[in-house]
Amino acid sequence: MMRRTTVGLLLTALLAGCGYSPTPVPPPSAAPSASPPPPAAPVVCDNPLASYRPLARQPKPGQMPTGSTMADIHKRGRLIAGVSADTYLLAARNPLTGKIEGFDIDMVKAVAKAIFGDENRYQLRVITAADRIPLLKSKQVDIVARNMTMNCARWVDIEFSAEYYRSGQKLLVRRGSGIKSIADTRGQRVCAPSGTTSWDNLKKLAPQAIAVSAPNHTGCLVRFQQGAVDAITGDDTVLAGLAAQDPYADVLQGKPLTAEPYGIGVPKGERDMVRFINGVLDEIRRNGDWQRSYDRWLAPTLGKGSGQPKPDYGRQP
Repeated sequence: MMRRTTVGLLLTALLAGCGYSPTPVPPPSAAPSASPPPPAAPVVCDNPLASYRPLARQPKPGQMPTGSTMADIHKRGRLIAGVSADTYLLAARNPLTGKIEGFDIDMVKAVAKAIFGDENRYQLRVITAADRIPLLKSKQVDIVARNMTMNCARWVDIEFSAEYYRSGQKLLVRRGSGIKSIADTRGQRVCAPSGTTSWDNLKKLAPQAIAVSAPNHTGCLVRFQQGAVDAITGDDTVLAGLAAQDPYADVLQGKPLTAEPYGIGVPKGERDMVRFINGVLDEIRRNGDWQRSYDRWLAPTLGKGSGQPKPDYGRQP
């Protein structure tokens, strides 16, 4: 027994001298933590044109449903709308009256009339394109009517009415230039504002053209009138405003290069307001007010155009 003990002690000492240390026994593993919650399902948007169906019964002016977004606006006494002030024919200041007027402003008036019975019960807030979504998200405006294209990315942050106008990228040319389509721009100087989808589309759809950039469409018009470019490209509504300021310019008719559906923007969650506005748009399509507005502001330059857009009410509440 003594001999076994002595041998064991000698073996232990020998292993220690060789740098050996016993392998530590791991402590009992802690109970597994709860699995993190699955990520939120992405917002599904396969049709940005789909909006919400109008209310079953459109309320009469001055009789907005209690607790509704429209009732809050009525109580305030005015509709606050974000608009442009320098997009000629859509929303621009009349130098004689000082008032902002145009096709988009007529849409604002129609909504104000439906709430108050008076189309002049509105307040316009002049905003930039970059202001549109932030001001809707902060609810500093009730609606935005500023040639705003409906797309899935924007539906994440705001709501849209049904489409009220179908715009599209076109060409503005000098009368008698011989340019009849995008195919005729080979070797021609075509201007578009830098950093815009119009500029991107120009390089994509007309690589044979000589692309010329400018800070904005007004800059393109200056170059056009100076003879520095042969054509301008952009939304047909914008080009209509430019053509109205130059008697020697024409917007090419026919199918647009792209589709740009305009909707009225509404703060996220205010679906009662969206459904109310869609009822208003239905009414002005039926009673002819939409067509009269188009004929006054856009038809003289754009001609018959694509007509009144057919509403899509496929979005579920």
